[in-house]
Amino acid sequence: MILLPLLAALICILVRKENSENAKRIAGFVSCINSALAGGLWFYFDSYNPGFQFCEKYLWIKSTGIDFELGIDGISLFFVILSVWLSTLMIFGTWYSVKERLREYTISCLALQAFMVGSFAATNLFVFYIFFEGVLIPMFLIIGIWGGENRVYATIKFFLYTLFGSVFMLLAILKLYTEAQTLSFIELQDFHISPHLQILLFLGFMISFSIKIPMWPVHTWLPDAHVEAPAGGSVLLAGVLLKMGGYGLIRFCLTLFPDASHLFAPYISVLSVIAIIWASLIALAQTDIKKTYCIFVYCSYGHCNAWYFCFQT
Repeated sequence: MILLPLLAALICILVRKENSENAKRIAGFVSCINSALAGGLWFYFDSYNPGFQFCEKYLWIKSTGIDFELGIDGISLFFVILSVWLSTLMIFGTWYSVKERLREYTISCLALQAFMVGSFAATNLFVFYIFFEGVLIPMFLIIGIWGGENRVYATIKFFLYTLFGSVFMLLAILKLYTEAQTLSFIELQDFHISPHLQILLFLGFMISFSIKIPMWPVHTWLPDAHVEAPAGGSVLLAGVLLKMGGYGLIRFCLTLFPDASHLFAPYISVLSVIAIIWASLIALAQTDIKKTYCIFVYCSYGHCNAWYFCFQT
């Protein structure tokens, strides 16, 4: 499900510009196959098994403990299906609306689909980081090329905010590797991390995920990016990309750093309450329906994720 759209994107690169319609057909065909495979995951998934299923592991960087590891459990299953089905709807939903640089748009959609699935299926922290950051590239292109009038400003702001937060997560991942000598999420669950180190690692991950959710006060990139994005980009931005932050909080922060999660839960709750009140007041003054919807999504979904995280602690 990761390899298929990437191969299709490579094939679309070889398609001539005057035959861009063929690239669109390739993307639609491959996305339908991936949607069927996603349905197969749902059908064959054992709901009584709490562990990871459909696991794959390939040797990547020798003598480092960094392998290409993939797997799906009860949390990531729904996100993988959501990513594939929404990206398929995105491709067919813009079947006739995108006229300029159709081949490039198709390639970006296929790459985005592969990176989203990889982010939710990765069970190695370094692999997760690569896919998590990889999502930034096609979304940057989709907003920056096919977006609205202020798309350049929106994309640069989106890029800088996300990249800034990811630096802290990368540093936390490197520190975690020096302590545990592995980045396998399955192995890290059994590794004891001191409470003091948990706080530092939690903050590194939290900064990145809070920007992706986004939480107040690092949310200001979202209204610009959401409003300037084309219709298909807005669908995936609100439907999948924002959920990566909540997924990361629940998957990594809550599981690997339970003591730090319990410590910071009250502060996350306070930030969530501030954001809900603040966003509600801002929404009353909006005249742009798309921006109003963006604020509603930011207010309701993003901080429901944070509250669920606090509830679990």
